[in-house]
Amino acid sequence: MIDKSVKWPGGAKVAVMLTFDFDAETLWLSRDPANARRPGTLSQGTYGAKVGVPKILETLHEADLDKKATFFIPGWTVENHTQRCEMILKQGHEIAHHSYSHTWVDPDFPEKEVEEMEKGLHALKHVLGVKPKGYRSPAGETSDNLIKLLGQHDFLYDSSLLDDVVPYRMAAPGGGKGPVELPWHWSTDDAPYALFSVKNPRPIFTNSHILSVFQDEFREIYRWGGLYNLVMHPQVSGRPARIAMLREMIAFIKTFPDVWFATGTEVAEAWIAAHEA
Repeated sequence: MIDKSVKWPGGAKVAVMLTFDFDAETLWLSRDPANARRPGTLSQGTYGAKVGVPKILETLHEADLDKKATFFIPGWTVENHTQRCEMILKQGHEIAHHSYSHTWVDPDFPEKEVEEMEKGLHALKHVLGVKPKGYRSPAGETSDNLIKLLGQHDFLYDSSLLDDVVPYRMAAPGGGKGPVELPWHWSTDDAPYALFSVKNPRPIFTNSHILSVFQDEFREIYRWGGLYNLVMHPQVSGRPARIAMLREMIAFIKTFPDVWFATGTEVAEAWIAAHEA
């Protein structure tokens, strides 16, 4: 087996990131602008802000995981659900960048990618007073401009790519150091299993099915000594049964010894300290 082990703080065998993409209505507006006139469709995103975020915060608090989650938030969500974003900050969790409108990056329109990056940064700074250290692209869609843009805005880390199970240093254009990449994967994302749309119908899986995938992936990443990057959406994992699933997943992870729950910034900084000293 290829050695993928990482030196984690305190001798931990695995780092666990609980991440939440708080897209709210942008998930639906970016897919089809006509959804602006479809309150029923948008209400799925509204649920994420109205009910999902508070229940997730409550669940994290009950699990003694205040200050340990990372919320990737589009600028539009920051502007339109400011109170919920402030709740996240009050509980000490990290807020990171997730574009402005959740529009998927199109390499043919680099100016739009720049606009999404800068408008999102402006919202985070001027509404919440946050200068984010991390970035995650909408749906993992990126372009060749990604590393350059992240470098221009001094990001510590990125979590957009799916090419590993451990962090690594991205190479900047010209050969310099880029941000630290914190990889993720669709198998540990709630959306493929439980995000339903009338226009794009798919099965809604049971908790037992989703947990079996999440837990099997955790067991092996734990054995490898890598990064377990769990991706959730308040409008999906904030549903009643899914909150129970989140609670069960956290309890399952805690049955393993030497597990380190950490924010994206903590993971990136720990990796740099251990592997680039």
